Amino acid sequence: MNNILDIKTPAETQAAALRADYGVSNHGLTNFRKVYWNLPVEALYEETLFRREGVLSSQGPLVVNTGIHTARAANDKVIVREISSQDHVWWGQYNRPYSPEKFNELFSRVQGFLQGRDIFVQDCYAGADTNYRLPVRIITELAWHSMFARNMFLAPNSQEEYRRHVPEFTVISVPSFNAFPQIDGTGTKTIIAISFDQKLCIIGNSGYAGEIKKSIFTILNYILPLQSVMTMHCSANQGAGGDVALFFGLSGTGKTTLSADPTRGLIGDDEHGWSDKGIFNFEGGCYAKVIALSASAEPQIYSCTRKFGTILENVVYDPVTRYIDLDDDAYTENTRASYPLEFIDNAVPKKMGGHPQHIIMLTCDASGVMPPIAKLTTEQALYHFISGYTAKVGGTEIGLGEEPEITFSTCFGGPFMVHHPNFYADLLKRKINRYKVNCWLINTGWVGGPYGVGKRISIQYTRTMLNAALTGLLQDVEYWQDPVFGFWVPKHCPGVPDHVLQPAHSWSSEDAYMKRYRSLASRFIDNFRKFEADTPREIVGAGPKL
Repeated sequence: MNNILDIKTPAETQAAALRADYGVSNHGLTNFRKVYWNLPVEALYEETLFRREGVLSSQGPLVVNTGIHTARAANDKVIVREISSQDHVWWGQYNRPYSPEKFNELFSRVQGFLQGRDIFVQDCYAGADTNYRLPVRIITELAWHSMFARNMFLAPNSQEEYRRHVPEFTVISVPSFNAFPQIDGTGTKTIIAISFDQKLCIIGNSGYAGEIKKSIFTILNYILPLQSVMTMHCSANQGAGGDVALFFGLSGTGKTTLSADPTRGLIGDDEHGWSDKGIFNFEGGCYAKVIALSASAEPQIYSCTRKFGTILENVVYDPVTRYIDLDDDAYTENTRASYPLEFIDNAVPKKMGGHPQHIIMLTCDASGVMPPIAKLTTEQALYHFISGYTAKVGGTEIGLGEEPEITFSTCFGGPFMVHHPNFYADLLKRKINRYKVNCWLINTGWVGGPYGVGKRISIQYTRTMLNAALTGLLQDVEYWQDPVFGFWVPKHCPGVPDHVLQPAHSWSSEDAYMKRYRSLASRFIDNFRKFEADTPREIVGAGPKL
């Protein structure tokens, strides 16, 4: 905020109470009107409302609007090409190279732009396992972005710990700062630039808070695999006996919904590491998609949209009654809720678990041809992991409309993966084999026909099939082998009609079904060609056959 009138704000007198000795001047940032250090949620509410960055809705959630960007600007992310890291980076579509000189010029202009303004600082950690925890600093122009960081990452436990905090990586988010394409060499006025040498990320011209979260994830995806820790775009939960399940998938495929199971403890909903000790969450909160959220199908997440401390992004509300409308997509299909993990009743306090017994790869098949559940061999699991097939849904990236778009996002999170996909796949293979993990494919997409003809599969059926897999009810049932993809599909599942397990039977024409299925298989084969040269033959051979 550019407080040119020097108006005293609600938390101004407490702004330095939790100040770190390692100040913002160490980042080359100086001459601010006021720096607000590590404010708690209550103070950030007051600052957000005072600055008119958001409004208070019925029952307490903070409702904010992210402006022109209601999703990630994937095409505006760049990685600085530096000698120390360039040989590790998978350069291309997701990791566009940026020159150190351009980055330095960009940072110099950000330093100048922020002078005389108010900024908010949150010192926190990424990673529940202290052996791999990354101290980070999130510097934001907006008060609610600071609250978002406090929700999403892990906070120090004492005033002394705040004082001694020294970040290993810093994110500076300035939505009102514009890049100049002619000067900065960017495609638009939006920029997300990461320098591994300077341990710095700059976000400009985007108020979408997900950029902060995913920038930290991208950084961890670079650092931790070099320490033999598997980094994963997945949710994780555990049963009463400590059995852990991982759910890989892109936004909109059901990671958050399916892992928030009242009968199982939630370790985390989106980003995890897998070390030699087990699974650990990178975050301290959840960032759930809430469009058309159902109180009956998703009670845990739904209840969070009615709690003080939750941030609702781009959710429509009535300005008179302050009631929210989760069904209204006037701003975007990609409406979001950010809330602490503890808001989920059965959250695991340590945010850690043992080695997984099950890996579930979620796909939202817009073609309507994939089976609702299938058992995978290790090689098939790695093939689907590298492929990352799904449909991008509901505006999760800029340029997406309501209609799902078939996509292959390698490692179920291509935009956030820094190393080559085979580097992650090799780590995953070693862990699956070492800990004898069962691997499953679950389709949360369409049945009875493609999008526009069929309908999305019932969440109740999906939960029933998932629980059957996790509890061993599918161990002894009869299976049939899919003639195209080769994975194994159960003929029966307790609580699910047999015809649901046979997707061809729900189409009006089995010939039309098979034609669409073979077409999808061709898309898999074409997509995988770019990985074949560097991928072991047994994994290449685990793909579909035509």
